Amino acid sequence: MFIASICSFFIFFSVAEAASASYAVIDADTGRLLFGSNVHEKKPIASLTKMWTALIAIENNDLKEEVEISRQAALSEGSSIYLEPGDKVTIEELLYGLMLRSGNDAAYALAEHTGGSIEGFADLMNEKARLYGLNNTYFTNPSGLHNDLHLSSAYDTAQMLRIAMQNDTFKKISSTINYKSPSKNGVTWQNKHKLLRQQVGAVSGKTGFTKIAGRTLATYFEQGEEKVIVVTLGESNDWQVHTSLANKVFSEYDYVTVADKGEYKATEDKIVELKKPIKLLLNNEEEKKLQNVLHLSRKQNEFGIWHVMLNNESIYATKVNLK
Repeated sequence: MFIASICSFFIFFSVAEAASASYAVIDADTGRLLFGSNVHEKKPIASLTKMWTALIAIENNDLKEEVEISRQAALSEGSSIYLEPGDKVTIEELLYGLMLRSGNDAAYALAEHTGGSIEGFADLMNEKARLYGLNNTYFTNPSGLHNDLHLSSAYDTAQMLRIAMQNDTFKKISSTINYKSPSKNGVTWQNKHKLLRQQVGAVSGKTGFTKIAGRTLATYFEQGEEKVIVVTLGESNDWQVHTSLANKVFSEYDYVTVADKGEYKATEDKIVELKKPIKLLLNNEEEKKLQNVLHLSRKQNEFGIWHVMLNNESIYATKVNLK
């Protein structure tokens, strides 16, 4: 069904469940929230922070650049890849140490090199979070060590992984299971993310833990053309929960062509063109309730916004040209 309208809409679709942990399951293509619990609650995310750290470092450095490890970085608290003060290590190797072994020393070395200081790098992290509308996220450090102000939400963290996976370098590094360290006499680092090692459809992700945050986990799953991201915060049984939630999506949701590519009559004298079909991950009940709605501005007559509506709210929007 196609309806012309002058209204615009926005939605977060969620199914709340009572639980101490929070979780979010999103469509990795569109970022749409499929279901979750306490999805926008601000919580510590521990080393899931390092997904954002990795993306910032990748975007602002040449992977072959060498970083001289400072004493502060080498002595950073928590998990480590055992860097020594004065070591010279490439950005690329630090990124593998960051994502596979969750090295806090790697995080601090990348932050100092990229931002000039830990505070400077945190500013870069927060600036990018604001750019992407991660409104429940604030960073104080690159590793996820506890700070009362260093918080995010399950939804925002899932979006971080979705955004980062659009970067080919991040995708390659975060999907790697084993990496031989050039500077550590060929020591092989194995990815801490058990579901990646088990090859059960998980292709990327990050683990995390602090005493205050508990266990935190982000996983990017693929099955056929379906791609889904699961994030849990404070869930002790996270491996099983992630597999169960991903399987729920794969069994209950399918990609549905909501609108075909082509031209559509918008008004008596205007036509809109969809340059590619709109395909969304939907379950059977959602598919029955969808409407396509075109928002036409009274001031602009060159384009409109095509919305896919569910329960009178927009779950997808794209700009379309008017002819």
